[in-house]
Amino acid sequence: MALTWIATSWGDPSAWMFTEQEVAPPATGEVTIRVHAAGVNPADAKHVATPRPGLQLPAPIGYEVAGVLTAIGPDTRIASGDGAVGDEVLAFRVSGGYTTELTVPASDVFAKPAELSFAEAANLLLAGTTASQMLHVAGIGAGDTILVHGASGAVGVSVLQQATVIGARVVGTASEGRFAEVRRFGGEPIAYGPGLLDRARAEAPQGYAAALDTVGTDEAIDVSLALVADRGRIVTIAAPSRAARDGFTTVNGGQPASVAYRNAARGDLLRLVADGRLIVPVARTYPLAEAPAALAFLSSGHPGGKLALLTE
Repeated sequence: MALTWIATSWGDPSAWMFTEQEVAPPATGEVTIRVHAAGVNPADAKHVATPRPGLQLPAPIGYEVAGVLTAIGPDTRIASGDGAVGDEVLAFRVSGGYTTELTVPASDVFAKPAELSFAEAANLLLAGTTASQMLHVAGIGAGDTILVHGASGAVGVSVLQQATVIGARVVGTASEGRFAEVRRFGGEPIAYGPGLLDRARAEAPQGYAAALDTVGTDEAIDVSLALVADRGRIVTIAAPSRAARDGFTTVNGGQPASVAYRNAARGDLLRLVADGRLIVPVARTYPLAEAPAALAFLSSGHPGGKLALLTE
């Protein structure tokens, strides 16, 4: 039996249940993971906040984990090759990661890089593949100067690191208290708030090739539209209604193109970790039983890094 968080009604995490669930043995093409850490992401709560097409209650919570293989289905290899009971792994995109043990498709499971702790590994791929897709959709290349809104957040920090690998220059918005974090990962920070457009122009008088938005405020969108002539190179993950109205691009993990791209990008991100060019800052960890508290802290908007739920 596994201890698992499930949503039994639509709403916020305070209504979730922490309950025992049977863990199915792995069939061909599946493996079972004893979870050491589960990644905490805004999507975990958002996706069960209101009814969604194709999702039925009760619904398991959580999309990424890191742990140890406890069973492997017949004739099965994990995505990174082979795999044996006892191996340390991470997995994304899974369903029901807020648990002590789960059985998942082996195609979503990868060997955990030794460079990452379980808490870090459990937070690598959702934010990392989102950042990768934003850069890809905006067509970012070497020599580009880009504006990133929310550069000190989880996706923003991954954008900063991946843009550095590409050879792009990043100007990133953040609160002044987070400027050091933006600089740490290769960005040039500017404060959001009144006067942002003038500050952004002063930082890059030659102009911006693209703008990536992770915050969704009208300020971020208005500044992006004022600075980037090609709306095909303005990408948001947080303002879909503005994107539809103003003719720029929104991406989210449920789009078929996003699923395909993000699945394909997982191996590339793991190679960046192995090469020492991508890390995952973790701000806090919580016991698995305190998942609602972790999500309440995340919703405060200033966690200062990723959060993880630990099972032991």
